[in-house]
Amino acid sequence: MITAGATLHAKGITDIQSTSQAAEALRPVAGPFAFAIFALGVIGTGLLAIPVLAGSPGYALGEARKWPVGLERKPLQAKAFYATIAISTPIGAGPNFTPINPIKALYWSAVVNGLAAAPAMAVMMLMTARVCYG
Repeated sequence: MITAGATLHAKGITDIQSTSQAAEALRPVAGPFAFAIFALGVIGTGLLAIPVLAGSPGYALGEARKWPVGLERKPLQAKAFYATIAISTPIGAGPNFTPINPIKALYWSAVVNGLAAAPAMAVMMLMTARVCYG
């Protein structure tokens, strides 16, 4: 990220509006393969993230509701768990079909994550301190 930011900022690009602008940051390093490398990175990241993002709502809701959860279970053994995954997957894919700018969405999700991370970590540390030290 630092390299991409430094490359784009040096060219005066401070407001990225498209993935092609982001891929352009690789051109000094990758030359004519910049867009192919960027595309492979995005596709690879997506393939890594899909199972986690699809399964997370099922596990979170299932654990909270004390449902049988787990991908090792057959769908008939964990109906609510698999139904949650089936419902949340198209909801998660929905923004792809809206006019929301994906670059801006990534930026704002990082901002929200950065703001939410510190309080969440503080609460977790307090909870574990109570468990460990009574």
